[in-house]
Amino acid sequence: MNQILITKKLYITPELKKKKRIYKINFILSVFFAIVLISLYVYSEYDRNKSEEVSQALLNDVKVEDTTVAKKNTLVVLLDDEEAGLYGNQESEEEVQQSQQIQKTVQTTDSGFRYTTVATVNIPKLNLKYAVLDGETDSEKETEALLKISPTKFWGPEPNEVGNFCIVGHNYRNTKFFSKVPTLVNGDIIELTDLSGKTTKYRVYNKYQVDPTDVSCTTQLTNGNKEVTLITCTDDSKYRVVIKAREVK
Repeated sequence: MNQILITKKLYITPELKKKKRIYKINFILSVFFAIVLISLYVYSEYDRNKSEEVSQALLNDVKVEDTTVAKKNTLVVLLDDEEAGLYGNQESEEEVQQSQQIQKTVQTTDSGFRYTTVATVNIPKLNLKYAVLDGETDSEKETEALLKISPTKFWGPEPNEVGNFCIVGHNYRNTKFFSKVPTLVNGDIIELTDLSGKTTKYRVYNKYQVDPTDVSCTTQLTNGNKEVTLITCTDDSKYRVVIKAREVK
């Protein structure tokens, strides 16, 4: 019996003890990193849900004005031939007057960026509806701050006017914001409602991916048509998904 005990005791060598210590350290580190990753995931989900709540609150606060009766003494700025070429054919004088009569409410993010809500975008197929924000300076930091709240205007004319109204939104890889926009196909409908209450339907006619630095999809050469472009990230964030839609006439 003593010989057996002595043999077992001698079997636990310093090298084995070292391996056990390393194993314990690795186990503790693995648990620690697992807790950190879980915490980050929980916080990320909380932050996304919070952003969704803010976005829906903005949507509920969108105020639509009645512009059926033109106000007097409205300043009308008509585009010259060069400027008109940027957005295609000119809108009627009445439409220009109506678009300029709308008073936009300026709001401020927690980080101090000023913005207005300019429209709502609705995609029935995806059960998606959000307010579309427009920043004051269009700086990169401002856009990033606004994208955490709601989809944001990236470029183009006023909503539902001749030209290419471009909207960017985050892909959170769930059902929120523009996460499901990449699943749209040709023929799907996008609805854009401006602050006058006018809703225009746009039919998807193209979908493709581009590098993050490629902004050719924002071109305003629409041949006099009204278009909407939706932009979001691919699931791996390496590319941008571009959805092109044209007014249904």
